[in-house]
Amino acid sequence: MNRIVRNLLALTAGMTVLAGAGQAQTPDYPTKPIRIVVTFPPGGSTDVVVRMLVPRLNEKLGQQVVVDNRPGAGGNIGLTAVARAPADGYTLGVGAAGGLSANVSLYAQMPFDPIKDFKPVTMLAAIPFVLIGHPSVAAKTQRELIALAKATPGKLSIGHGGNGTAMHLSAQLFGQMSGAQFVEVPYRGSGPAALDVLAGQIPLAVVDLPSALQHIKAGKLVAYAVTSPQRLSMLPDVPTVSEAGLTGYDSTGWFGLVAPAGTPAPIVARLNVEVTAALNDPEIKSSMRNLGVEPAPSTAAEFEAYIRSETVKWAKVIKTSGTKLD
Repeated sequence: MNRIVRNLLALTAGMTVLAGAGQAQTPDYPTKPIRIVVTFPPGGSTDVVVRMLVPRLNEKLGQQVVVDNRPGAGGNIGLTAVARAPADGYTLGVGAAGGLSANVSLYAQMPFDPIKDFKPVTMLAAIPFVLIGHPSVAAKTQRELIALAKATPGKLSIGHGGNGTAMHLSAQLFGQMSGAQFVEVPYRGSGPAALDVLAGQIPLAVVDLPSALQHIKAGKLVAYAVTSPQRLSMLPDVPTVSEAGLTGYDSTGWFGLVAPAGTPAPIVARLNVEVTAALNDPEIKSSMRNLGVEPAPSTAAEFEAYIRSETVKWAKVIKTSGTKLD
């Protein structure tokens, strides 16, 4: 998983801002509670990770950090609140691939510009996905699955965690690169999609690892491939999509911390120092990995560059698919 993050972000070995320097530049910040708007419901992996960081941030920042869950519209609802908040470091947002990169291509109208209206602080985590199937599917490998789909175009359904999510885009990229036609079935989250495959309601799905891992290990679900560039330590015998025949395929979920555009650079630097330090804490890292997510601390500049690259990448996929959301 460490290799995934290195490949995903091309992170540098050191941090560009030291804690002491960041604190010296912002002697009066913070002086009141900080609100972090999370664009996912309570209890999901993104929400859980943010809440893991809160006690450490409370201690280091000397103020209470409050989590405000505002899910909906692929992250647009919560991120709109952040974009319109004062640029003073007291309202932050946690967004993912949808809200921060793909939605500009999925929605005809956007309430914000993810490049112009936010100042990236740091990447928080990378989330690999897995392509799963019900054991009754007459294909046990990815190559066999693609051959089956091509022989029966439009007959195989593939579920995902919701329109506009990284899982949705992963499924689309899989279809485009394989040349196979699948019927996409959106769900409200990864868990319901995995449960419907488990029950035989749909044959296939792209889901996050926590939703499927125990069922894969129990032999109740077939794991065809993982979407990340490298194999996962938790599923060492499962190939990557690229290894299994679609060379160059890479679709890893992620989420990160942003502030409103115009937030003073010293405040962004201070936040980057404290959040990345928390992500590097051994206990927090272990807890995150137990959830199936990999800590991915970065500099603000690295995160900004990654958001831009993801925006370009998914714009091509979405244009090819013709997918649009209201």
